[in-house]
Amino acid sequence: MKARVVVVGSFNVDHVWTVASLPRPGETLSGHYHTGPGGKGFNQATAAARAGARTTFVCALGDDLGGQLARALAVADDIALHDLASAAPTGTAGIYVDHDGRNSIVIGPGANAELSAEFVLAQRNEIEGAGVVLAQLESPSDAVQAAFSIAREAGVRTVLNPAPADALASAALLALADVITPNETEFCAQLQQHVGERVDAATVAMQSDDALHALCRRLLPHGTVVVTLGAAGCFVSHADANLHRDARAHYRVAAAQVQPQDTTGAGDAFNGAFAASWARHPDAAFAEHLHYASRYAGLSTERAGAAASMPHDAEVRARFD
Repeated sequence: MKARVVVVGSFNVDHVWTVASLPRPGETLSGHYHTGPGGKGFNQATAAARAGARTTFVCALGDDLGGQLARALAVADDIALHDLASAAPTGTAGIYVDHDGRNSIVIGPGANAELSAEFVLAQRNEIEGAGVVLAQLESPSDAVQAAFSIAREAGVRTVLNPAPADALASAALLALADVITPNETEFCAQLQQHVGERVDAATVAMQSDDALHALCRRLLPHGTVVVTLGAAGCFVSHADANLHRDARAHYRVAAAQVQPQDTTGAGDAFNGAFAASWARHPDAAFAEHLHYASRYAGLSTERAGAAASMPHDAEVRARFD
């Protein structure tokens, strides 16, 4: 497999307000405002590129300043941009970040909603030449499924980040994913949708490893589930540990010790870095990729912003090695 990551996903222009506390219904607050690039797809593509993988980003952009920003930033990070030109405006997101680094986000899909399966199918050569194909659900699921279908036929590994939590991932799409990487809220949403199991997201990190493993096996019987748990690290559950050169069917990986400033994009940092590590070192044990991704994501939280907060591989190694 080649050390290339293909990311299929979204680009947003983020509008960010830093406030003392997250606003409550009916409450007006003042805070510091800034804007910058984001979108789960672009965040993850930026992370993959800066983590050392040759990266292709498949997306949809508007003919506006947001689209121009995406193209300029892709050039700066040497990301091969394959974008569908849309008449809709480039996607946007409104983000509030409190003094503890917690965030609340509202997304306006815009052009992201126009990414089509037909356009993705036209990127067959890029997908077939990848080591890992990574996608989220801020883009239409049929476009993501088209990418994963090509990857499965070509023997290319697939990683699905089933985010945001209110997005619907079909059973057919889950079946095409070698690995899924939900956070606690997304994990519980997928469990309810596909298994009919109601679990409180606040209790996920506290459950026993055996109980979590059982839930993961019900959700994705033939693949690997990595549940990201924020400051509690992540939990991994394999259907076949030997397939991924792991000694155990399930285990936890601790989070890196950092001083978080802004957790916006931390999950995207994890996903992009994980995909890059897996593409660059396909024969390494799965746990090694998770350790790297956890450190990468941790370092990203010490910086403000989403895509702009993604560190370079050399910075991660200098900090933790």
